[in-house]
Amino acid sequence: MALLSTLTPVFVAVLCVILVFLFKSSQKKENKAVKPERKPEAEARPWVDEDLQDDTEIRHKDEEDGDWVESGGEEELAHVPYPASRYPVEVMVQRSQDFFSLMNQRRSVRFISPEPVPRQVIDNVIRTAGTAPSGAHTEPWTFVVVSDPEVKHQIRLVVEEEEEVNYRQRMGDKWVSDLQRLRTNWVKQYLDVAPYLVLIFKQTYGIVAGGQKRTHYYNEISVSISCGLLLAALQNAGLVTVTTTPLNCGPQLRLLLGRPANEKLLMLLPVGYPAPDATVPDLTRKPLDDIMVHL
Repeated sequence: MALLSTLTPVFVAVLCVILVFLFKSSQKKENKAVKPERKPEAEARPWVDEDLQDDTEIRHKDEEDGDWVESGGEEELAHVPYPASRYPVEVMVQRSQDFFSLMNQRRSVRFISPEPVPRQVIDNVIRTAGTAPSGAHTEPWTFVVVSDPEVKHQIRLVVEEEEEVNYRQRMGDKWVSDLQRLRTNWVKQYLDVAPYLVLIFKQTYGIVAGGQKRTHYYNEISVSISCGLLLAALQNAGLVTVTTTPLNCGPQLRLLLGRPANEKLLMLLPVGYPAPDATVPDLTRKPLDDIMVHL
């Protein structure tokens, strides 16, 4: 009995240790079970402008702030006859060939003449761009046309500052190496020289009377199509440009130009006549068989 009395405190102590060990082990298992899986780090995509996040998906009310226009409140549009133009086959073939020949001469030109361009021509090419299709006919584009020399120079300062960082840090060696054969860099003299700069903004949402927000479906795709029509209209008018997408310049340029927060810079186009001594890289385009699949 004396021995049992002596060992009892030892047994109790050992038992307590075992119970504490089991309790802590069970807690670790529970924590491990509920611990969320760590997501793999996103692949580096330096060409994605942080100001141009893809927000073209239909919004969810629970995830949006502000007062939004309810869908279905507008009157149904009347339908009118479509004034179709139908050409004889030989005329269709000739028109399509002529248009291809015209567009096949389009090149990205970085040497632009300061010679003035009629303002009416710029107005007309912007009107043409505005004929592009858009999600639910929201027309989510704003074209800012700049001809003031001081504003153009301020734009150049913003772009060149960010572009130097892009070339030296953000873009990476591979991208910079791929551009070397085209002889491009962060110096954008044409932003001062070109008679017009056209900055194309996508409206991520619209603002209607009363300050309510209106959903702009597929706004980036819609504005991109509009940019394509603008390039075709410029080529048709005998003008040149170079398509620039100034990485991470959007917020500064939006502030400089006094644009609202719902507008995001998608593209910047210097526009004018080609300089007399303009040169372009001697590039070739893929043949039809490489770009078309006919089933």
